[in-house]
Amino acid sequence: QVQLVESGGGLVQAGGSLRLSCTASGRISSINVMAWYRQGPGKQRELVAGWLSGGDTNYADSVLGRFTIFRDNAKNTVYLQMNSLKPEDTAVYYCNSNLFRSGARFPSDYWGQGTQVTVSL
Repeated sequence: QVQLVESGGGLVQAGGSLRLSCTASGRISSINVMAWYRQGPGKQRELVAGWLSGGDTNYADSVLGRFTIFRDNAKNTVYLQMNSLKPEDTAVYYCNSNLFRSGARFPSDYWGQGTQVTVSL
């Protein structure tokens, strides 16, 4: 069984910072992608930032220059450092990973339970 466990959400004032973390646990052979998505009130879920196995990263235009995704390979953990937060960043943030379970021929997608980030004026 593979699990993604997130932490680090909370309430912060505009202009502040938060760091989210997501750890993948279980019988994992290799990880292709670890990414953060978010879903704001009344909005569709959107990609915020992604880390690819080759080390490449990508970001939504709305967070470019403010958010940074980085990974601790030894811990199968990905972090999202969020700076200069804005009220429009308020959302539930979800961790996503595309990975191979041990012995699997094909990769599968997994999701965390979500963590609330609220940015106040």
